Amino acid sequence: MTTRGVLYVHSAPRALCPHVEWAVAGVLGVRVSLDWIRQPAAPGHWRAELSWQGEPGTASKLASALRGWQLMRYEVTSEPCATAEGERYSSTPSLGIFHAVTGIHGDILIPEDRLRAVLLRARSEGADLEAEIARLLGKPWDDELEPFRYAGEGAPVRWLHQVV
Repeated sequence: MTTRGVLYVHSAPRALCPHVEWAVAGVLGVRVSLDWIRQPAAPGHWRAELSWQGEPGTASKLASALRGWQLMRYEVTSEPCATAEGERYSSTPSLGIFHAVTGIHGDILIPEDRLRAVLLRARSEGADLEAEIARLLGKPWDDELEPFRYAGEGAPVRWLHQVV
């Protein structure tokens, strides 16, 4: 069984670009050469995207391979398939990594235990329920990544839009 997905490198310093390609190649098992373009939202940074096909869990492996590079912003998505839900990983230098399970229509699926924990925190600790739910949905990551999702004019990329 295979799934498909996309790796969006929203911003990476030029010196990191070959390392990203090597890390992705190590996960996919094939040589990877990304088409890097300048990232107008971060001078001195570059962006690229790669559509991939692999076994379920490949998105997790890609996100893990890129994790820890503090100067990079990226997202990895995978589509649901017969044996697995879809996934979305988002990473920013200030927030770290976010993971969400996605359904066939791209909606984020929040596990029951995480919802119960948020409700408990809101009741017992006075946590802001709206802010907690926004965090479960990845809103802080979307807010930070949104300016980086748009490439320069004429860039050969697919648009990843924030879901409202």
